[in-house]
Amino acid sequence: MRKRAAFALLGAVTAMAGFTAAGAYAGETQTDVQISNVSFDGGKDIVVGLDAKTVTVSATFTHPSGIQDADFVLWRGPDGANPYETYDDRILSNEYYSHADCVASSATTSTCSQTISLEPDWKYGGTALTNAHAGTWKVSVQGVANDDTWTHTASYTTTRLQRSAELTVNASPEPIAKGKTLTVTGKLTRADWDNLDYRGYTNQPVKLQFRKAGTTTYTTVKTGYTSSTGSLTTTVAAAEDGYWRWNFAGTSTTPPAKATGDFVDVQ
Repeated sequence: MRKRAAFALLGAVTAMAGFTAAGAYAGETQTDVQISNVSFDGGKDIVVGLDAKTVTVSATFTHPSGIQDADFVLWRGPDGANPYETYDDRILSNEYYSHADCVASSATTSTCSQTISLEPDWKYGGTALTNAHAGTWKVSVQGVANDDTWTHTASYTTTRLQRSAELTVNASPEPIAKGKTLTVTGKLTRADWDNLDYRGYTNQPVKLQFRKAGTTTYTTVKTGYTSSTGSLTTTVAAAEDGYWRWNFAGTSTTPPAKATGDFVDVQ
């Protein structure tokens, strides 16, 4: 059997059940296919809301005989132990043999790229994203040379899959007399992949910030914590015209979020 066919089957098994060889779990290099410049979505965290998000992973592969194929798989789990959890939309859509597209830059080197679609609402009977999927995932990289040798590195790099966040703000009353009490409210929500809506992010520290009219820099005034529904509320003394906003730093499962500043006229 040609290695191309064997490699296609290997990719299918990888995405369904983990990886093929115990030695590869620790990132063992099988042969001398060289892998470099792995980039997963440009090095950014993968932020997914309620709609599908397609990301691209690419790498450079080099071998004296040239490169015939490549494959990338998202996975997580303890090295060398089961169960493994994988995310590979090609398996979900039964496209078992759809691997990376490789473009040769020379007789020995190719750049290979592959897209992966992450979907909270899988419409074709596969496995949808759930809230439990948020967090750090490893990227398995595999390449096959034209002479049928191959390299499989199970943990070449990592990427973070995060639930999209939204943050609002409202400062009132407007306008307000100088020295009077201003109430600033807001709400921090994030994508709930289990229920396909946005729900409050509980007990999270969020900074209240102020920017004086005519300036460009926000200054942190205090830190508040979200309620059981994600709500925020605090009071401050009105001193001068300017913009108020909430600023959330983010967590491993949720990206940072900033509310658009709410202008308050102080008279």
